[in-house]
Amino acid sequence: MSTLPDLTLPQMLRERARTDAQRIAIRQKDFGIWKPFTWAQYHQRASHFGLGLRALGLPAGGHVGVISENRIEWVLAQMGAGLVGAVTVGVYPTSPTNEVAYVVGHADIEIMVCEDQEQTDKLLAALPELPRLKKIVVMETKGLRSFAPEVRQFITTFDEVEQLGAASGQQAIIDDALARQRLDDVGLMIYTSGSTGKPKGAMISYRNIRSVVPGIVDRLELSQGTTHLSYLPLCHVAEQMLTSFVPVYIGSQVNFGESIRTVQEDLREVAPTMFLGVPRIWEKLHAAIHIKLQETGGLRRTLFHKAYNACKPLADKPRSAWSTADKLTYAASYWLVFRALQNFIGLRNAHVALTGAAPIPRNVVHFFRVLGVPLIEVYGLTESTGMVTGHRLDHVVVGTVGVPTLGVEHRIADNGELQLKGDMVFAGYYKNSEATASSIVDGWLHTGDVVREEQGQIKIVDRLKDIMITAGGKNLTPSEIENTMKGSPFIKECIIVAEARKFVGALVMIDYETVGKWAEARRIPFTHYRSLVEHPEVRSLIDAEINQGNQRLAQVSQIRKFHLLTKELDHDDGEVTATMKVRRASIYKTYAAEIEALYQ
Repeated sequence: MSTLPDLTLPQMLRERARTDAQRIAIRQKDFGIWKPFTWAQYHQRASHFGLGLRALGLPAGGHVGVISENRIEWVLAQMGAGLVGAVTVGVYPTSPTNEVAYVVGHADIEIMVCEDQEQTDKLLAALPELPRLKKIVVMETKGLRSFAPEVRQFITTFDEVEQLGAASGQQAIIDDALARQRLDDVGLMIYTSGSTGKPKGAMISYRNIRSVVPGIVDRLELSQGTTHLSYLPLCHVAEQMLTSFVPVYIGSQVNFGESIRTVQEDLREVAPTMFLGVPRIWEKLHAAIHIKLQETGGLRRTLFHKAYNACKPLADKPRSAWSTADKLTYAASYWLVFRALQNFIGLRNAHVALTGAAPIPRNVVHFFRVLGVPLIEVYGLTESTGMVTGHRLDHVVVGTVGVPTLGVEHRIADNGELQLKGDMVFAGYYKNSEATASSIVDGWLHTGDVVREEQGQIKIVDRLKDIMITAGGKNLTPSEIENTMKGSPFIKECIIVAEARKFVGALVMIDYETVGKWAEARRIPFTHYRSLVEHPEVRSLIDAEINQGNQRLAQVSQIRKFHLLTKELDHDDGEVTATMKVRRASIYKTYAAEIEALYQ
């Protein structure tokens, strides 16, 4: 792609409103209707909100927090803060009160933008711990009247802040802020998920953002005509890069659905050209197709298996290398079977589909590629401002994360750790110089991920800190074993236990939906999660799935014994992070007795 202008993200938004004023930037679905917003409207509303924040007393360089599902108000708050020289901090809407209080307090947030009463209540419960918090801005006003007058004084609505800014007539504040804004200024703070301790606030500068965009655009072959459905949390770098960074720099379109619960329906309606799903999303879609096939007639099932087996060899073959026979085979399979499945999952127009943020079973990637969904694995971190490796669309090696993108230097240390260098390496952790110093050494970002090269591509082995040594002195990579098992549509989570043990044990969590459908088809009675898990036939099903997975693993890595969890892992119980990453230490502690029983 041509070089990007030397502009910060807010400066670029102003430029986009000038050059593409009437083009659609954002569409948002409200009450079943898709409402479009042009680049001019996007910039104007963000300007009004930013001026409103200033009128509420937000200083230049102040910190604004946002806790909400994805919607236009999220990016208006972010861009509005940027236009007046403030910093945005995202908070996971699924976080319980104690986690919200920690991030808001640690990040020195002065104004908090909340989606609704539920999120506002979390802040109000923590107010005594948050002396710097001046104001709460609420997007949805339902329930506000129930607050006591002294509390209500502390709260204003999103609309009121926009109106306050529009009425101020202080456009000069924005002009002045943008004239002074530099690429090295921090624009965004993203808190890490905190799988091993307290979340850390990664400071992302405008230079970081501008540096990561060309690599993403080039590798994914994005353009102004790209459309994206934004639904993963915007307080995570992966969604930020596709909802905020890339669209503003290249002028592509973002769609906000009704809610996180309507993603499937919204996908079918939008049919985006680009789609990002974390592994759990792909595993769920894989399970949904599995359920659909279970429910369908014998003829359709036979047709699917025939088409699938015929197209298997094409999954790893670039389309440019397809022979005439290959094209005919795929076309027949597409019109008979795959087209309906692509429509069912809403990816009929996908030019590229991505998975990242966590390891994914190889067979799941392969499955979607056979269906004609161009799914690739990418890799990045909060600290690298998002995606820094990915497959070229015409050269995919399933099971790897491709090669580094434009502007990214990489090296592999003696211990196998991937290290990165370039302008996309973050500015450091907020109020934590010690962690910054151990993360960035001589300009190199230490990722903490062990990798190896496979067919010229990077393959993620595991987290450095997660590698286990058995009692027999063998090195094990738990994520390889876990991912192999999670390739089963019946297994949602697998947590390996092997450190200093004689053999590999595991805690296994079933996929309630898929196993439930399987049980119903066999008339197995159950009333809730636990009663399903405790049924002997379910135990036998999971046993068979684990044996199947074991066949794909080296003998030393095979699971010998497992315990079926009788409840789903929960964020509120501290077992998983807001991004659903497993907190191993917490789980090992909670299930210590069950783990010991495996080795009796």
